[in-house]
Amino acid sequence: MISIIAAVAEKNVVGINNQLPWNIPEDLKHFKQVTDGKVVLMGSNTFDSIFAMLKKPLPNRKNVVVTLNKEFKVPEGVELYFDFYEALEKYKNEDLFVIGGPTIWKLALPYADRLFITHVHKMYEGDAFFPEVNWAEWEKVNSETREYFEFAEYKKIPPA
Repeated sequence: MISIIAAVAEKNVVGINNQLPWNIPEDLKHFKQVTDGKVVLMGSNTFDSIFAMLKKPLPNRKNVVVTLNKEFKVPEGVELYFDFYEALEKYKNEDLFVIGGPTIWKLALPYADRLFITHVHKMYEGDAFFPEVNWAEWEKVNSETREYFEFAEYKKIPPA
């Protein structure tokens, strides 16, 4: 199953300067709970951002990085692909979570079965944006509202 997970603010902002523009500990905890023990697929900028923060890949997850940069290096235990579709094909039958960034989400969106979106109901400056979603293709199946954000899970509606 292919899932996309992201925290998205007003105007689809997801980042600035390769970092989250907000600090929402509950969202980080939610991300960890949802992706724990799963395969996480990300672009090289997302990997760099995580590695800069944690000084290691995401623990207790299979970290898969996709990049066009043939010089990109990853630590032992992290899988590196230069072809998004090759990585997707390898893990499409596992519990795969696409965790960013914008280019990777856009490539994954047509193949995704589920979306886990933290809707951040605030305005932030940003230079990275979540791709446009045709929400008519998705059904909200779970939702938890907090003060200024909402954890929402969507399932793709099968074609008629």
